Amino acid sequence: MDVKLPNLGEGADSGTVVNLLVKEGDRITTGQPILELENEKAVATIPSTAAGIVGKIFVKAGDKIGVGQKILSVSGGEEQAKPAAPAGHTPRVQEPEAESAEDAASGEDPSAETVEAAGAPPAASPTIRQLARDLGIDLTRVRGSERGGRIVMADLCAYVQRLQKLATQPRSAAQGAAPAKPAASPIDFSRWGPVTRKPLSPLRQVIARRMLENWNTIPHVTQFDDADITGLIALRKKYIEAYERKGARLTVTSFVLKAVVDTLRKHPVFNSSLDEAGQEILFKDYWHIGVAVDTEAGLIVPVLRDADKKSLLELSKELEQIAARARDRKVTAEELKGGTFTISNQGGIGGAHFTPIINKPEVAILGLGRGALKPAVRDQRIEPRTLLPLALSYDHRVIDGGAAARFIVDLVAAIEGFEEKAVAIES
Repeated sequence: MDVKLPNLGEGADSGTVVNLLVKEGDRITTGQPILELENEKAVATIPSTAAGIVGKIFVKAGDKIGVGQKILSVSGGEEQAKPAAPAGHTPRVQEPEAESAEDAASGEDPSAETVEAAGAPPAASPTIRQLARDLGIDLTRVRGSERGGRIVMADLCAYVQRLQKLATQPRSAAQGAAPAKPAASPIDFSRWGPVTRKPLSPLRQVIARRMLENWNTIPHVTQFDDADITGLIALRKKYIEAYERKGARLTVTSFVLKAVVDTLRKHPVFNSSLDEAGQEILFKDYWHIGVAVDTEAGLIVPVLRDADKKSLLELSKELEQIAARARDRKVTAEELKGGTFTISNQGGIGGAHFTPIINKPEVAILGLGRGALKPAVRDQRIEPRTLLPLALSYDHRVIDGGAAARFIVDLVAAIEGFEEKAVAIES
């Protein structure tokens, strides 16, 4: 009996094997994790759909596999059977899964499978085959939901619904966008010296696609300023041990998170999204803040939900926990969605001002540089103060320069005037 890669959901149909959790000869049970699969920016654990002794393993770490592809074979056990539908019961047509932004942008059919490569026609009844021929549908592109990949009427209906949805979706070309550029011609760099080739990881491919889309579709403007965090650092030193006793790290990012939420509440347009199809601005009554995390695999942006409802202690704990999971590639796909505003802090690495790229469908992002001791004028005297570089990129379709200037002025005031009562915790 073969164990195959199940439907991954959300229009995803493939992934890269990160780690095998079983070996040949192991006894496994239904639902037991058998491998870790990297898809988009998350690593998911894939459970077994059968129990028994692992015979042959068909994949290895680094392989890219698709839905329906064999992972391993088992013997001496039985597959978890689906409960049979009661007599006379008509199966409910399932709604098609929402395709990803990349699918919608490219116009590709997210339900397309690679059944053709196997050389065998898909399993389906004569009635289904006749209906598909009448409609001009290639059954090798329909995902079967029954055992063995058998296609039933519900699968065919779901496929037609998805085609209808894609057909009615607005395309960038119809909106007057420039036509796609031709593929770049490869260059033989080895003519000038030794080279080493390294394939782009799935995560890096996703980052490349999304950054290009964000930069090409959003008119970016970046507003720069500096915040005096001398007092904030003094507060951090005063309370850092108390936070550690509570199992939290009190960082500059924690303070900025709190200040950003307070400023967003005063300037709700920065917590909005642009509905391009409806030509409306969607204001959100929740504050979910994405925090960019630098990992060995690339940049990952997990989201801290309901940041407005949490104390500085709670934010500090959650920030440390979710950043650690992001570095270990343990964040779920859901934890990477739903952000309303993003913070990217490069202070731990170095550097000052930079131009962060907006994380669509958000309309703004805040970049933090490294705080540095610099001479500053206070009360007509030059004093050494620690200044934090701020870089606010915003979508000029939604936000004007005056609004951005007012936002960053209020943000600087919130950072510089951070109240001690918001930091203090009960011992």
